[in-house]
Amino acid sequence: MPDDSRFTVCPRSSSTVSASTAAVTSTASLPSPVRLPPLSGSSRPPDFVHVGAFNRVDASAPAASAHVDWRRQLIHFTEYLISECGLARNTIDAYRRDLLEFVGLLDDRDICSPAAVTILIIQSHLVRLTERKLALSSIARHLVSVRMFLRYLFITGVMKDDLTAQIETPRKWQRLPGTLNRSQTEAMLAAPQPGEPFYSRDRAILELLYATGMRVSELASLKLRDLNLTVGFLRCLGKGRKERVIPVGSAAIEALQVYLSGLRAVLTEAAGDEQHVFVSRTGRRMDRTNIWRLVSRCAAIAGISVPVGPHTLRHCFATHVLEGGADLRIVQELLGHATVATTQIYTHVDTSRLKGIHSRFHPHQ
Repeated sequence: MPDDSRFTVCPRSSSTVSASTAAVTSTASLPSPVRLPPLSGSSRPPDFVHVGAFNRVDASAPAASAHVDWRRQLIHFTEYLISECGLARNTIDAYRRDLLEFVGLLDDRDICSPAAVTILIIQSHLVRLTERKLALSSIARHLVSVRMFLRYLFITGVMKDDLTAQIETPRKWQRLPGTLNRSQTEAMLAAPQPGEPFYSRDRAILELLYATGMRVSELASLKLRDLNLTVGFLRCLGKGRKERVIPVGSAAIEALQVYLSGLRAVLTEAAGDEQHVFVSRTGRRMDRTNIWRLVSRCAAIAGISVPVGPHTLRHCFATHVLEGGADLRIVQELLGHATVATTQIYTHVDTSRLKGIHSRFHPHQ
């Protein structure tokens, strides 16, 4: 039996429930929207629940003691995430995959009544995940999904009690992001060789990932109308369709111009009106998987032994820009982070900068 002590669901006393949670339980005085207490974990939950769409007093909602079709509720929850929360498609898909496992546990135990969903059931779910030897970060993400789902069921009146007030998310060790030094990065950018069939496209992808710090999903979704190479900027739609403008360096601009004026025109000739910037050999949009394979292959060609993906170039962008003296808030804006706390981890990656600050300000140097 695996040790599940790290994932114990700890009941809290009613006195520890926040005022925000207490406000949600009120059925008469809910404003719209209502700010919910933050849920910790690897995925950031939505900030608001629009009670206009999902009222706590819902005549169509089943009574707390009635039987519930959990899979149908999961469909409604997914629709809620799309219409009300504005989460990214990938985040919604992750919630849905995680919750299919939780709903499967409820089906296996013939749990049809909301009243039968208890803290012990949630703990059993975490034990099952532990037995599969999932990483702590993955288990934490599953728990965030369950908390979101249970909060939704409580707000819509399906569940009588708000179990999320009694769930603690396991705290994870903070890991520094994997990054490459400048010579490794340059070798990787030089991996595509002239004469290769997709040289100009592959070079443009690598240069743009490193020049902007874009996520791979953002790069794959980039369209021609988002580029302004004359001015040297591009428009990026990030998580939750949040828009930001990112400057593009001269090396990436030159690589993009060569690709757009040459290879891309050839690839899209028979594909019709394709608006995405990066296309495959068929002239259609490249997906995230193909871009990931391209980056990994170029890293192997450059002689880099550690696993490298598109997000590694994002880490390199942030670390190298901070090494050059950029302000942390500017890097946060460029990366599209919701809070500066997420960006701060890159200050720990830049060990040379930390050493310099220590030498400069510590009295015994």
